[in-house]
Amino acid sequence: MKHSCSERRMVTIIWSLCLIFCLSRSVLVISSPAQHLCFPDQRDALLEFKNEFYVQESDPNMMPGDKKTEMWRNNTDCCYWDGVGCDSVTLNVVELDLIGCYLNGPLRSNSSLFRLQHLQTLYLAHNNLSGTLPDSIGNLKYLRVLHLVSCNLFGKIPSSLGSLSYLTDLILSDNDFTNERPNSMGNLNRLTDFQLVLLNLSSLTSIYLGSNKFQGMLPSNMSSLSNLVHFDISGNSFSGTIPSSLFMIPSLFGLYLQRNDFSGPLEIGNISSLSNLQQLYIGDNNFSGPIPVSISKLVNLQYLDLSLWNTGMGMVDFSIFLHLKSLSYLDLSGINLKNSSTLSLPSAMKEFILSSCNISEFPMFLENQTTLLSLDISANQIEGQVPEWLWRLPGLRFVNIAQNSFSGELTMLPNSIYYFIASDNQFSGEMPRLICELDHLQILVLSNNNFSGSIPRCSKNFNTIAILHLRNNSLSGVIPEETISANLRSLDVGLNQLSGLPKSLINCTSLEFLNVEDNRINDTFPSWLRSLPDLQILVLRSNEFYGPISSSGGSMSFPKLRIFDISENRFTGVLPSDYFAGWSAMSSVVVEIFDSMFGFRVAGSTRDPYHNVVVLTNKGLDMELVGSGFTIYKTIDVSGNRLEGDIPESIGILKELIVLNMSNNAFTGHIPPSLSNLSNLQSLDLSKNRLSGSIPPELGKLTFLARMNFSYNRLEGPIPQATQIQTQNSSSFAENPGLCGAPLQKRCGGEEEEATKQEQDEDEEKEEEDKVFSWIAAAIGYVPGLFCGLAIGHILTSYKRDWFMRIFSAFLLR
Repeated sequence: MKHSCSERRMVTIIWSLCLIFCLSRSVLVISSPAQHLCFPDQRDALLEFKNEFYVQESDPNMMPGDKKTEMWRNNTDCCYWDGVGCDSVTLNVVELDLIGCYLNGPLRSNSSLFRLQHLQTLYLAHNNLSGTLPDSIGNLKYLRVLHLVSCNLFGKIPSSLGSLSYLTDLILSDNDFTNERPNSMGNLNRLTDFQLVLLNLSSLTSIYLGSNKFQGMLPSNMSSLSNLVHFDISGNSFSGTIPSSLFMIPSLFGLYLQRNDFSGPLEIGNISSLSNLQQLYIGDNNFSGPIPVSISKLVNLQYLDLSLWNTGMGMVDFSIFLHLKSLSYLDLSGINLKNSSTLSLPSAMKEFILSSCNISEFPMFLENQTTLLSLDISANQIEGQVPEWLWRLPGLRFVNIAQNSFSGELTMLPNSIYYFIASDNQFSGEMPRLICELDHLQILVLSNNNFSGSIPRCSKNFNTIAILHLRNNSLSGVIPEETISANLRSLDVGLNQLSGLPKSLINCTSLEFLNVEDNRINDTFPSWLRSLPDLQILVLRSNEFYGPISSSGGSMSFPKLRIFDISENRFTGVLPSDYFAGWSAMSSVVVEIFDSMFGFRVAGSTRDPYHNVVVLTNKGLDMELVGSGFTIYKTIDVSGNRLEGDIPESIGILKELIVLNMSNNAFTGHIPPSLSNLSNLQSLDLSKNRLSGSIPPELGKLTFLARMNFSYNRLEGPIPQATQIQTQNSSSFAENPGLCGAPLQKRCGGEEEEATKQEQDEDEEKEEEDKVFSWIAAAIGYVPGLFCGLAIGHILTSYKRDWFMRIFSAFLLR
């Protein structure tokens, strides 16, 4: 009995001690200021991972991401860092969210990221991880969620992904992965949201493969994916027919097959029950023939894209749409419609696209579309005035009537309008002053019309305009300071008769594109533009600008500038040697991920409602860049001015430069050898200056340099014999009196003198040898013994001829 009581007391003591220990630990955790929760090795791994990338902001207007890693500091608790999540019990780092954080650089196979062995969630979407996805991703064996959308990844998908057995959510879309899919992916039987085609996984609810390089045909048994809700393979190279089994999946909500190579008939199949499909995008494929009537079976459709369907000479039967009572978005662009006045559609339309449909009459049935928000009838053959009833539609926000033959004056625009695109028409009269009264207007494009007079002076707070394009009209006067919105991102007023550049542009901190070419602007160089952090395109060509283009501070920093064209003005002065020191975008290979200015998403549409335009002189020819062309070219054109002094040595740091034109100025001094660093240069024009010295031979190693022009200078010496230089026409070296050698006809004087001197030297050497031989023969015949030997030895030492030795040996043997 004593033993039993003793035992109970021992158990009681043990339990009491455990309770005290647990309570004390809880008190410590609660009262602790939560310092040093994260393990040092995991904190160090995160800091090393941060340093593996170059962090550069691209376009804050497009993504809400920020530079989270800038707030990571050593000797602080990494569990409280932005984008880092830790398990509350184990204190291990289990989540890393760096979506849109401007990370630039490859994800290396030995990245410190893979030391975070307890990671369960990894979000790296919308960063520039340009490269392959390393096989080391398989080291993160507890990973459940992996999002790598739009990371500029390419190549094969690593087979190690198949070892991530806990993975439930994998998104790899908007990359450039190849069509090779590892067999190991079939092991991922927990996936519910997988953006890769794996038909044997019936639990899949979403497949997103958009904007990659996959190809091949879809299997016929798509209905095996019985839980599929979203299927997106847009923007690839899939071909063949679309299997009708896709439409048999009762759970399917969104089907996105646009921008592929699908062809053949579209078979919807026998749908026994009402289809749940609400979004069907099959435009921009290779379908031909009539649009199938069976589409009318998809009675719940709200969004339908049939663009670029080749119906041939056949007419679209609009009765097939009358059964689609829920339809609110319809894209028929690129389909030959004609006779638009007879069209009839359900009355609940919100977005309607009839671009490039070969229609010649304004679609009158739209008058009854009181719910219409967005209308695109661009690139047709519609003439006359825009009907006034269009502007009375109560909710109209987006209108694109560009590339038609509309005429007359614009006297009305609804206050509800957000985007109005009316370029490439025949509108005339003054610009509508009512634009100052539009509270929501963000994009106004009136380029290539016949507008005259001055740009309206908006007296009210005009801060909504982001895109203002008035190119190629007959506008005059100055651009009013008040009309410049602080939110302006793109301003194109080229090819007009304007005489002033508003200083209020300095307030446009989001400005990316500025083109005022071919006007009558008489002003000094707007050096204050360098304070605009996002400026990428600056075109001042063919105006009356004057004075120096440098400031007293020396370098002119334009960190994001891609195109700099100030040609055909009256700029003067000397450029400091460090003038180009701060032009980061032209010296760096970092890719701008979010390039908002080259595309603008409008009301669910992926097409661009406006285009930026720049005329660029490349390889001696004028070429027009439109839209996406800007992402390729990085150019500097200062030709046709009065600049003088040396070409800045800092030009050599602009390694991404494609075109450099400094012709028709008064530059002096030598051609800087640093030009040989411009490894991407395709066109170089230094003609019509006062350059002296020789052409640097190093330029011959620029393998992309297809055209160069050194004519009309004061260059001298032989033209380098490098292949890239020798392929140029002789006119590229003309009017340089001191230049010689191929491809010019003039032989280099130095070459002729050297050849003559070499011939003379050979003659003198032969004559000297003859004299020496005569001396030896005479010595052998008349001079006795020792004297003869000493004399011949002296001769041998003096002339060091091997054949002397042979002759002397033969004489002694006698």
